[in-house]
Amino acid sequence: MIRHIVLGAASAAVLALTVPAAMAADLPAYEPAPAVIAPAAFSWTGPYIGVHAGYGWGNAAKASPDGWMIGGYLGYNYQFDGSPVVIGIETDINYANIDDKRNSRGGRTKVSTDWNGATRARIGYAFDRFLVYGAGGLAYADREFKRTPGDKDSKTAVGWTVGGGVEYAASDNVSVRAEYRYTDYGKDTFKLANSRPKSSYDEHRVMVGVAYKFDSPF
Repeated sequence: MIRHIVLGAASAAVLALTVPAAMAADLPAYEPAPAVIAPAAFSWTGPYIGVHAGYGWGNAAKASPDGWMIGGYLGYNYQFDGSPVVIGIETDINYANIDDKRNSRGGRTKVSTDWNGATRARIGYAFDRFLVYGAGGLAYADREFKRTPGDKDSKTAVGWTVGGGVEYAASDNVSVRAEYRYTDYGKDTFKLANSRPKSSYDEHRVMVGVAYKFDSPF
C-alpha cells in the first residue's frame, strides 16, 4: 500500500515537471525589440551653388531707377557642432535691367545698371532645416549716365550692402530662399562733353532663389 502511494506521488511530481517544460518549448522564442535609431540632424555645413531672380528700385541723379535682375550665387556655410549658429561667405553676379529717365536742362538724362554683384559674409540661426540669416559686405555694379542730346559715360561703382533673409532646406541637398538687401554704391563723377555730373546711387531689392548644397568634404 505504501509502495503504491510512493509510486503515485513520484509519478505526479514527474508529470508536474515535464508538462510546463513541454509547454514552454512550444512557446515562441523571445526576441528583444530592435533599437530605434534617431535620424541624423540636418547640418547646413557645405558648399552650395544656386540661381536667383528679383526686383530692385532706388535713387540716382534725381531719378528713380527700377527693374529686374537674374543671376547666380555660390558660397560655403559652416554650422558649429551641436549649435544652431551658422556662418558663411557668399558671392553673386547678376544681369540687370534697371534704369530711369528724367527731363534735364536741354534734353533728357538716363541712368541705368546692366549688371551687379556682391561678396558677403553671412551669419544665421538654424531651426533644423529652417535658417534665418543676416548678410553684409562689398557690392559692385555697372552704372551708366547718358545725356540726350549729348554723350554718355559709365563707371564700375563700388559700395556696401546689408540685408537678411530666410532659407529652407527642402531636402538634404536642395534649399530655397527669400531675402531683402539694401545697397549704397556711393557717389561717382561722370565725364561728359560739357559737364562733370556727380551722382550717388542707393538701391533696395528683393530676391528669391534655389540652391544645390554639396556634401561637406570635412
